[in-house]
Amino acid sequence: MADLKYYDVILKPIVTEKSMDSMSEKKYTFSVHPDATKAQIKEAVEKMFSGAKVAKVNTMNLEGKNRRRGNIVGKTAKSKKAIVQLTDDSADIEIFSGL
Repeated sequence: MADLKYYDVILKPIVTEKSMDSMSEKKYTFSVHPDATKAQIKEAVEKMFSGAKVAKVNTMNLEGKNRRRGNIVGKTAKSKKAIVQLTDDSADIEIFSGL
């Protein structure tokens, strides 16, 4: 497994209609490194966003889709998605505040 630092774990936030609705429950969705564990994701969120306290982390492994271009068949890259639940007394994550 790769030696991941906390700034390598979270790749980008996922902004969809469903993820924006779950923000009222203090649930935030991120695209994370495929080798990252739940403990590493929790540590990364707490270090990157001041005042954020993570209650739990749910992860999903997304396999690559089959793609075809003419006679050539291949797959897209696999990815991992994490839904982070913050505690009630935690501060909100600021990158989602203006959306």
